[in-house]
Amino acid sequence: MKILVYLPSSDEAAAWLPSLARTLPHADIRLWQPGDTDSADYAIAWRPPREFFTPRAQLKAVFTLSAGVDALLALERHEPGTLPHGVPLVRLEDAGMATQMAEYVTHAVLRYLRRFDEYELAQRQAAPRWQPLEPHTRETFAVGVLGLGTLGAHVATTLAAFGFPVRGYSRGEKALDGVRTFAGPAHLDAFLDGLKVLVNLLPSTPSTDGILNRHTFAKLARGAYLVNVARGAHLVEDDLFDALANGQLAAATLDVCAEEPLSPGHRLWHTPRVTITPHISALTLREPSIAQIVAKIEALSRGAPIKGIVDYTRGY
Repeated sequence: MKILVYLPSSDEAAAWLPSLARTLPHADIRLWQPGDTDSADYAIAWRPPREFFTPRAQLKAVFTLSAGVDALLALERHEPGTLPHGVPLVRLEDAGMATQMAEYVTHAVLRYLRRFDEYELAQRQAAPRWQPLEPHTRETFAVGVLGLGTLGAHVATTLAAFGFPVRGYSRGEKALDGVRTFAGPAHLDAFLDGLKVLVNLLPSTPSTDGILNRHTFAKLARGAYLVNVARGAHLVEDDLFDALANGQLAAATLDVCAEEPLSPGHRLWHTPRVTITPHISALTLREPSIAQIVAKIEALSRGAPIKGIVDYTRGY
């Protein structure tokens, strides 16, 4: 069995390749280099260049080291035929990311509920004051989770366990304990209506990019909060600045940006009550990811079905 791997840095390669070799001791595993056109049975990659796939018609599956596949599908849309025709593209399912994501989002929501971000802002002022603020009421602090995939569903049920009124939105019908669910574009407005916190966990596709815009913000409760942990392409940044300036949004937590890494002079860094983290809400954990990929390779070798195969028409 030949496995071709692409990782963008030598440090990542030094960490991942030995773990793969230990888990698949009988496989021929090699790191892709420019000009490599030798055959491979399986490919494992994180944001590879187009040349990685040329020619790779003999591949049995391509595994991406993330839950999102927007970067690879963007390559295919820009240059059709980049991804080998008929070869399954397989995304990671959880692999330790759901717990991390639930931690991150729950922290952000609790921070806004208890107004900790406002205390932090007051402390940084030139003349800070010892001034208690009235906390929000949990029972009316409605939280909406856009996207109920593996990560979104776990986030929604975790928030519900904390006693928040939680709504969830997905493309198709879903049922989750403690979560009021909405499905399809016809019910998006009802999902958004009066939310105090909007959490975005949608996949990035042509139909969802730009969904965090002035029209969406206008349907939330006045002084609402935004938490974006999906992709920067979902957010119309100018609409965010306007919503913050006019008070429709009180604050935002952004783990993802359209420009990554975010340049030091970018306006987002310097906008009051915008919290930035460098795409760390749910890191790809090496050992669980490798275990999942290896289990799927073994299943495919036996002719057994696997989960996580990307539907190109849906984009996830």
